Amino acid sequence: MVKHIVMFSFLPEAEGRTKKENAAIAAEMLSELQGKIPSLIKSEVHLNSDSADQSNFDLVLVSEHEDWSGLREYAVHPLHVKVGEFIKKVRESRSCVDYEF
Repeated sequence: MVKHIVMFSFLPEAEGRTKKENAAIAAEMLSELQGKIPSLIKSEVHLNSDSADQSNFDLVLVSEHEDWSGLREYAVHPLHVKVGEFIKKVRESRSCVDYEF
């Protein structure tokens, strides 16, 4: 199994929306991928809490895939690519860790 963890920080303003609005849209889009991409076994999407340090990343995605091939299939799936295109326009930074478990 492969776990894919991605964290995003969003621009203060982009595409006519605030950071918080874009993070919420991205979270919804990522959540909607569950059940639509066969190689995406499980996923969780969370927004940084308003009570947490606001210098934290704004959003985290934790997904599970059967193997590296499944992660690669997920990465190029048209539905995932569409989400990525949106996020690239509104993100400030991205960090990722992938590992076997």
